[in-house]
Amino acid sequence: MSEVKGVGLDLCEIRRMEENVRRPGFVARVFTKQEQAYAMSRGKMAPSSYAAMWAAKEACLKALGCGIVLPMTEVEVLHDPEGRPLYCLHGEAERRLDGGTLSLSLTHEAGIAAAVCILSR
Repeated sequence: MSEVKGVGLDLCEIRRMEENVRRPGFVARVFTKQEQAYAMSRGKMAPSSYAAMWAAKEACLKALGCGIVLPMTEVEVLHDPEGRPLYCLHGEAERRLDGGTLSLSLTHEAGIAAAVCILSR
C-alpha cells in the first residue's frame, strides 16, 4: 500500500512565460526537446503549455523536498496517448524519487497555469 510522502503545488502566470520564452536560451535551458515539440504543436496555446510545464516542474521539485536546486530539464513533463500529463525524471531528480511514484494534474484558466504533484511510496 502506497503512502503520500510529498505534495507540490505551483502557479505560473502565462503572460510571464510568454515573455520568458522570447529570452535567448531560456527554452533550451528549461525545457527538453520533447517538451518544446509538444508546446510548439499547441500553436497559439504554446505559452499556456510552457507555463503549465514550468508549474509542473516546480511542483515536482517541491514534492521531492528540494526546491529549484536541480536543472529544470531533469524533470520532464510528457503526455500519454490520451493526453494525460506524466513525469519522466532524469539524473539527480530520478535518484531523489527513490522508487516512489509521481502523480500530476495540470490546468490553465484566466491567464494562470497550475500544477499539483503527489509523491507516493
